[in-house]
Amino acid sequence: MATRRDFLHTTAVLAGSMLAAGRWTAVASEPLLKRRIPSTGEALPVIGMGTSGSFEVPIGGPEYRALEQVLKIFFAGGARLIDTAPTYSNAEDVLGQLLQESGLRKQAFIATKLSGVTGRKHGLSQFNATLRRLHTDHVELLQVHNLGDWRTQIALARELKAQGKVKYVGVTHYLDRAQDQLAEVVQETRPDFLQINYSVTHPGAERRVLPLARDLGVAVLANRNFDDGALFQRVRGKALPAWASEAGIGSWAQMFLKFVLSHEAVTAAIPATGKPDRQSDNLEAGIGPMLTTKQKAALLELFA
Repeated sequence: MATRRDFLHTTAVLAGSMLAAGRWTAVASEPLLKRRIPSTGEALPVIGMGTSGSFEVPIGGPEYRALEQVLKIFFAGGARLIDTAPTYSNAEDVLGQLLQESGLRKQAFIATKLSGVTGRKHGLSQFNATLRRLHTDHVELLQVHNLGDWRTQIALARELKAQGKVKYVGVTHYLDRAQDQLAEVVQETRPDFLQINYSVTHPGAERRVLPLARDLGVAVLANRNFDDGALFQRVRGKALPAWASEAGIGSWAQMFLKFVLSHEAVTAAIPATGKPDRQSDNLEAGIGPMLTTKQKAALLELFA
């Protein structure tokens, strides 16, 4: 029987061969672990992908070509959710172009944002520009980024949802100090999704945000899973704990993602990468057992 490592290696090879052959047909795959969006019951794979930094590249250049393979591996491995924003430089343009070229838009669950705008008019203008940049007529999730002008923008997002241009509405932040405010907005507005930072070195969302999301039935996207890369600097040259094999963990990236996904309230993690091998590695975190309470405590102690 093939192991999960064998499976993901195979999907990576298939993705590369299809890219070389110019074929963009999706590969049927053994599914990643999925969790349900509480507001509808729709199942979503637990490994998603961010685009901040990684998708801010020139269209047609070598980094763009690497992203073609990153996306192919992502979809071939059974993943769907891609998080972006109009304020991530040209990330929406790059994502939209790649999905258009690949013919894979229907497989994607696009999460974007109303970001840095004030007032309904500016929010609507930004959203319409987002649709053009993404080469689509709708998005699956529209989030109010960093709670900017949140009352007006949540109302707009819900208008767009009623029009069928948006399927889900959410709110986001990425800083520990904003978590109490985020919790208060979620308590008041009951969105479909919230997005917040959560990692082994920044587990503060466990205090209030994640329990609230669980109790209210709000899906959670976890960002900054690698603490913007700082976690890898801290473990450079260090071996994984002896117990890592018990959870089928073969890399520090998998360890950090499994920590995030081991909280029952987290619907999906959204690590960003522009490298095909790292995409394959990230996907492995969404297959097999998550960390036990004892293992999570041991990992937290390592980074205390």
